[in-house]
Amino acid sequence: MTYGNFSNYLELTKPRVTFLVVITTLVGYYLGARGEVDALRLLCTLLGTALVAGGTSALNQYLERDIDAKMTRTKNRPLPTGRLTPRQALIFAYSITLIGLISLALTVNLLTAALAAATHIFYVFMYTPLKQKTSLSTLVGAIPGALPPVGGWTAARNDLGVEALVLFAILFLWQLPHVLAISWLYSEDYKRGGFPLLPIIDPQGRSTSRQIIANCLALLPVSLLPTIIGLAGPVYFIGALILGLAFLGFGILVAIEKNNLSARRMMLASLAYLPALLGLLTFDKTSF
Repeated sequence: MTYGNFSNYLELTKPRVTFLVVITTLVGYYLGARGEVDALRLLCTLLGTALVAGGTSALNQYLERDIDAKMTRTKNRPLPTGRLTPRQALIFAYSITLIGLISLALTVNLLTAALAAATHIFYVFMYTPLKQKTSLSTLVGAIPGALPPVGGWTAARNDLGVEALVLFAILFLWQLPHVLAISWLYSEDYKRGGFPLLPIIDPQGRSTSRQIIANCLALLPVSLLPTIIGLAGPVYFIGALILGLAFLGFGILVAIEKNNLSARRMMLASLAYLPALLGLLTFDKTSF
């Protein structure tokens, strides 16, 4: 395989998305770990998860290759440009996905492998086709996006608990303002692709801004739950409260200004909020 082909296959995996999946899985594992972290088990968890995430993204690009060719932000991907054939992408996508799932089942546990499989199924076979049919696809897409920290937790614990559900809820609610801000910024591009996202069917931004505020409001109390259930301490609680109020403030600005500048600030705020919150959570984890 030449370097050019390697870089094309790597691009199919959406490295930035896969990196986020790996980081949130790592946080879930660390929070679920009792005592000293099993480095080998953690490595197997992250590697298997990365393979499934990369394969899922590759299959998504295979299915949307014709749509990607119409959109400015995606027209230079390997499939629209012909740098890879659809057959090459399909074989690659399923190969690394299956390797990742088998690896998780054999080296971690079946529950974590099942969650990774569910993530793949939700994203590829539910979210991807719904994107062209309804704006509610954003809610469906937030499900696989919120599962990685749960997979990290089950890899460490081999069970599901209320803590894992709280991690899921935080990631689920965070994604909605994040995705709405992105779709607002690139609404013309998504319109060319035929995606009926909320900012497209709501050009005035009223419903979009209401949804952003509603989810920021819901995220605020949910983000405080780790301290309430004993997963984190008071430092996290105070930090999460400050971050949540600031995040809500950016959402309110979107509702007031209803323009691309406020949407861009919202997107950037979401990119700062999540790592800050997860960093506080890992820093102030309680021992249990």
